[in-house]
Amino acid sequence: MDDQNKNLILATALSFLVILVWFVLFPPPEPSTQAEDTTISATEGETVQTPKAVGPAEGGGSAPVTAEAAPETQAPRVQIDTPRLTGSLSLSGGRIDKLSLKDYRVSLAKDSKIVELLSPVGSQSAYYALYGWAPGAGLKATDVPGPNTLWSLEQGETLGVDSPITLVWDNGNGLTFRRTISVDENYMFTVTQSVENATQAEVGMAPYGILARHGVGEDAELPELKNFFILHEGVIGMTDGTLSEIDYDDVRDFDVHPNERAQAEVFQVKQDGWIGFTDHYWMTTLIPEPGSAFRAAAKYDDRRKIYQTETVLPTLTVPAGESAQVTTRLFAGAKEWETIREYQAEGVLKFIDSIDWGWFFFLTKPIFWLLHNLNQLIGNMGWSIIGLTLIIKAILFPLAFKSYVSMAKMKELQPQMEALKEAAGDDRQKMQQGMMELYKKEKVNPASGCLPILLQIPIFFSLYKVIFVTIELRQAPWFGPFQDLSAPDPTSIMNFFGWMPWAGPEPGSLMATIFIGILPILLGVSMWLQQKLNPAPTDATQAMIFAWMPWVFMFMLGSFASGLVVYWIANNTITFTQQYLIMRSQGYTPDVFGNIKSGFKRTPKTGGK
Repeated sequence: MDDQNKNLILATALSFLVILVWFVLFPPPEPSTQAEDTTISATEGETVQTPKAVGPAEGGGSAPVTAEAAPETQAPRVQIDTPRLTGSLSLSGGRIDKLSLKDYRVSLAKDSKIVELLSPVGSQSAYYALYGWAPGAGLKATDVPGPNTLWSLEQGETLGVDSPITLVWDNGNGLTFRRTISVDENYMFTVTQSVENATQAEVGMAPYGILARHGVGEDAELPELKNFFILHEGVIGMTDGTLSEIDYDDVRDFDVHPNERAQAEVFQVKQDGWIGFTDHYWMTTLIPEPGSAFRAAAKYDDRRKIYQTETVLPTLTVPAGESAQVTTRLFAGAKEWETIREYQAEGVLKFIDSIDWGWFFFLTKPIFWLLHNLNQLIGNMGWSIIGLTLIIKAILFPLAFKSYVSMAKMKELQPQMEALKEAAGDDRQKMQQGMMELYKKEKVNPASGCLPILLQIPIFFSLYKVIFVTIELRQAPWFGPFQDLSAPDPTSIMNFFGWMPWAGPEPGSLMATIFIGILPILLGVSMWLQQKLNPAPTDATQAMIFAWMPWVFMFMLGSFASGLVVYWIANNTITFTQQYLIMRSQGYTPDVFGNIKSGFKRTPKTGGK
């Protein structure tokens, strides 16, 4: 490999190193251990912004309305119980405001509580869904059910799969409202709102749905966040095929919308769409029926530190003596690929894009699909990652073969290249011209060895994205101490590399960076051995950088997800084997042991067998 080729590889590696430093300096914080499900009295004076009625076609603006929230202890509740969900809804406003996920726990600890998704007003991080009707012409706000209307349970006892419930409220002036709520075996609620008009006049009103999320923390401005730069957390929506991702900070920076009297961004949906909030692994989404026009909005109440997403459907006109109804859906659960894909197949437009695939979506999507199917076949995510590595290396093998053949030919040309250097002396232009002629004559491409390295970079980051973002990797076990491939290696010299029952250093701490686990050590060794397939560079500075690089990477990657380190170890091992066998088949046997010895002696070798 000539100096130009080595410089390109060195520049690529150093660029990669800079990005790795960023990952180490700004790692994702540990998830908070939130209590499972506690009953706390709601605070009074709660503000909920409910939409004003809009025209039948335009889905126009809305205005905030202040309503007093009924204290939690004063409102009866209806239990929610399915194979995957548990919680309850409040008859005050018919709010779905207590929901936990039975299949997921906060941590791997045996006594860990299940993950809580929604929580009522008054809790530390209130997060809930509510529905209602915005009054049209001729109606007052008190004529329609609002966010604090006390409903009655008309039908059903517990909301579960195949056991819907119906709430009813009579306004006392001839209008009777009902809300039927059902839930499937996963995370999708179906909400049907209806109104019976027993008055002598025609009435109009617009059905709406709201997701409200309160800020927490010292400044009470943001919900609990991972706050990692490769992960989107905040508002997510689909508007007729266009995906919108808005961070909470950006929602706070919205201008005051003229029709909202609040900081808001409004989206006019002509046919298909949805909007909601997304976290690392969980999501809530308001989903009107496919083919429905509606207005979607993202809002921020600066006074009370409340984020909202809402959908407002066109105004329904209900003649005297008749009734009307509208059905929408609410997703509240885990962002499981198979589950979300099924909902997409049922008509939720591009719902799979609610998973944060990132800029390299054209790589992350097929990589995850392949990894998921391997896991379905093998039943172990760790071995599936190794299987994925084998498949990726097989796909890239034609490029790797050309690269290693070219490298072997360049080794054979080493004596002629040395002769050219001696003949050219200090005339670098003459030397470069001579080398170009030699490469052309022998049909050698000196840059071909860099292509597999360059292709590995987007694949590496795409796999990192998949491992970090997808819930299928969350707490996914491999074997022994490696019970969460989305977390850093839990082993360390401090717990004798997992042989002792106590935990190693806290992930992300300085101690964890210094006292690394067995996987980062294997990574460093595999990179070091891969280097020894080639003699050390003749340039002293390059030789020093190349010598330190495996060990620097070893410590830096120690804080990465262990699944990613498993991939890199497997990739290095396969690359070493491929390169050794291919170069040997071309008549050049890499002197691995000789290069190791020369490395210790600090005297670069130039030959092979």
